[in-house]
Order: sequence, then C-alpha cells, then structure tokens
Amino acid sequence: MNSIAKCARLAAACLSFRQTASVRWYGSGKETAREYLEKSAAPFEVFDRKVKLMQRDRAASRMVDSREVDYLRDEVAARVADRLLDIKRRYHTVVELGAGCGHLAKAVDDDMMDKLIMCEMSPKALNRDMDTEYDVDVERRVMNEEMPKFEDESLDAVVSSMSMHWVNDLPGMLIQIRKALVPDGVFIGAMLGGESLFELRSSLQLADIERDGGIAARVSPLTDTRDVGSLLNRSGLTLSTIDVDNIVVNYPSMLHLISDINAMGEGNAVVQRLPFIKRDTLLAASAIYKELYQNKDGSIPATFQVIYMIGWKPDPSQPKPLPRGSGQASLGEMFDTKSQKL
Repeated sequence: MNSIAKCARLAAACLSFRQTASVRWYGSGKETAREYLEKSAAPFEVFDRKVKLMQRDRAASRMVDSREVDYLRDEVAARVADRLLDIKRRYHTVVELGAGCGHLAKAVDDDMMDKLIMCEMSPKALNRDMDTEYDVDVERRVMNEEMPKFEDESLDAVVSSMSMHWVNDLPGMLIQIRKALVPDGVFIGAMLGGESLFELRSSLQLADIERDGGIAARVSPLTDTRDVGSLLNRSGLTLSTIDVDNIVVNYPSMLHLISDINAMGEGNAVVQRLPFIKRDTLLAASAIYKELYQNKDGSIPATFQVIYMIGWKPDPSQPKPLPRGSGQASLGEMFDTKSQKL
C-alpha cells in the first residue's frame, strides 16, 4: 500500500506541475517553457538599435559637421552605383535600405532607374538634404532596415550601402529581401568588413591592457569576408559575387579620426560597451597609434575594409552548372600536357 500511495502522490505532483507550467509567476521572475524557447530563438542582439538611432539623429542634426564627413559614404555609394551600372538593365524602381542622407542618390542617374526609394530608420538623417535635387525621382520612407517590409515579389532591385554592419539579424534581413524581390531580381550590398579600423582597434586594446589590465569592447565587431557568401546562400540568393576594397584615409591624429566617426553616426553601439573611456587610456592609445602606424608626413592611416556583395533571386532563366562528367573537352589536350587516369 505504501508503494501505491507513493505512486499516487508522484502522479498528482506531475499533474500539478503540468497544470502550472503554463502559468508565469511574476513574483519569482519565472517564465513558461514556451516563452523561454521563443526568447531563445530570437536573434542575438549584438548592437543596440535604439542607441544607433540616437547616434544617427544626433549626427544628422549637426548639418555642417555631418556634410563634412560624407566623404566615406559618398565614395562607397559611388562604387555601389558602378556595380549597379554593370548590370545591363534599366530599373523602374530601386529600393535602398539604410539610405542615410542620400549618398546613393547622388551617384545614380536616370539612365539607371526612374525612381529611388530611400529607406532609413533615422528621420533626421533621411530628411537632412530635403532641398537637394537629384537626377532621379526620390521617395523617402522611415523604415528599420533590419526588418524591411515590402510585398512579396514586388521589387526589381534592392541596394544597401554602409548600413548592414549594424544589423543584428543579417540572415533574417536577407531572407526578407529575397522574398520581396521578383524572380531574377538583384540585391547589391556594401558593408564594413572585419579588418576595418584594425589600427584603431589594436591601439585601444594595447592601451587598455597597459592602463587597466584588460580589453574592453571599444570598436564594434564586424563580419568576416568568408562569412558573407554563407549568409547569401543561407538566405536563398544565388549567383553570388563578393569582392573587397580597402579604403585608406589619413588623419592628423587618432582624436580627429574618432571625431569624424562620431560625426558620421558610426560610433560604438555594442550592447555591452563601456559608457566612457578614461582620458589617460585615450592619450595612451593615441601615442601607440602614432608609434605603430604613423606615416612619414606625421599623419595616421585608417583602413576601412568594404565588402561588396551581389546576389540574385533564383529563376529558371538563370544559367546553371552542367551535370558532373558532361564535359566534352580535355584540359590536358587544351594545354598540351599528358594526362593519366587515376
């Protein structure tokens, strides 16, 4: 009888647990298994998007300083426009995600498209140059580029220039872009790569070790070039093309470099960043920067690695590789070399 009673109490306890598992206990801070799984399935947040929005708004509100540091974004946008021009098509409408202050709009003309839809999460950045006239019609939309919202198969081309390196869920963003593209539609993107600002990163790390005995997250983590192809394939885009440019800009000092980065709205937005940097650590990093990387004329270089990517939405009309073993020509005969069967 005792064993039967124990089994009955155990069954009652299991039933009670099943009945209460779906209830959230606010007093103890517990949550249901479903809520935990949903939260764990959400994209891991590396960047604080609210902080990034504040940085972009603040940078754009200082119009004079903001326009003076457009040089990097304008250069990258011009190179993105060249890649769009290489595609022998004329598009009716092109969507740009993370448009900023209209850098791509300066580089395109009516031979490439009729209309450019600029999507940017910062209203101040989007409307900074409202009075500027472009060669194409421009429509401005306030939109978070991390979660683009367009109808399925409604866009011919999507472009993103110098914005994707602040996106937490890159695969999710690319999947939404692929869904919005029509078959054989193209996506062209440009983002900062992992080797960007390696001089600044190493100088700050050495200064942190010297002054504080550890390393702090001073510079945001960036995507490695080798991972971009996997991201495009994972999102369902095909015929991917990836290339890298290194843009080196010289500055009078490290402090001038940091000032320009902040004026661009490109300051650190890592969730676990430190809210400040000590004065002696900053001065030590500046001295280390000059000691390691100084140019002959006394300036310091800053390297911006830009990763360009092109992906297409699958379509039956696209070229496909021939089946393995279907080749009719021998490479050995083409190069006049003897070949042996293994």
